[in-house]
Amino acid sequence: MSLIQLTIIALVQGITEWLPISSSGHVLLAANLFTLEGRDELLINAVSNLGTLAAMLIYFRKDVAAAFFGGFELIGAGFKSAPLSRGAHLALCIIVATPIAVIAAVAYEAFLPENLQAGLRIVWTVAGATIGFGLLLWWADVAGGRDRTEKDMTLGHATLIGATQAIAALIPGTSRSGITMTAARALGYERTEAARFSMLIGAPILAAAGLYGAICLLDADASNGLVTLQDGMIVAALAFVSGIASIHALMTLLKRMSFLPFVIYRLLLGIGLIAAAPVLGLI
Repeated sequence: MSLIQLTIIALVQGITEWLPISSSGHVLLAANLFTLEGRDELLINAVSNLGTLAAMLIYFRKDVAAAFFGGFELIGAGFKSAPLSRGAHLALCIIVATPIAVIAAVAYEAFLPENLQAGLRIVWTVAGATIGFGLLLWWADVAGGRDRTEKDMTLGHATLIGATQAIAALIPGTSRSGITMTAARALGYERTEAARFSMLIGAPILAAAGLYGAICLLDADASNGLVTLQDGMIVAALAFVSGIASIHALMTLLKRMSFLPFVIYRLLLGIGLIAAAPVLGLI
């Protein structure tokens, strides 16, 4: 692939991964535009996910460190009566937020026939999910309470927010970050708190997806692909840089405004995809 094509895909992934606008939908469309499929699409998605994951881990390094060491506290929590520290509580919330989405993703790969998977990864699905879940985000952003923080996070809330990731695992265009932010806002969490928790609980899913893709590629026939491992490293590096910029921009914007700009973007993108699909040959 050309450097320009790699750059476009990496920037698309890095910018959209943590924004509530569906990175998988954008990358899928970019891959279709550059006629990437099979092994090539798997490689691009795997390495770009690892790049954006690294960006999140570094940006929220204090939270990540607190949760990491809090995990060790959880191991011995049953032997003491003292309340959990902030880090241990955060680690527990991340843990309970993960299993349902992982089960859904494994079931999707293991049991859903390839023709049905392909049927879900079409422009009409992406466009419909982009519009529908965009409207749901708008509703959640303007309804209910607005001031809950991490201190108010219960295990029930964490489980529910994390479970919505299963929808994004099945339907391209949903946006994993978007659906979890929607759930958090519907439960009354403040915008930046909803975004931060959404990113933190996404770490196990992205790590699993990236490693799964990399393992699959070990057995893939590289001679039949358009994308090389060197291309993948370029994509990962660029996705890392653009990912950090995207996270910073999102957290800054949410301190000053609502999710409405992202909702409008999703509506325009969905309508544009429907209108442009026949012209771009995406059907």
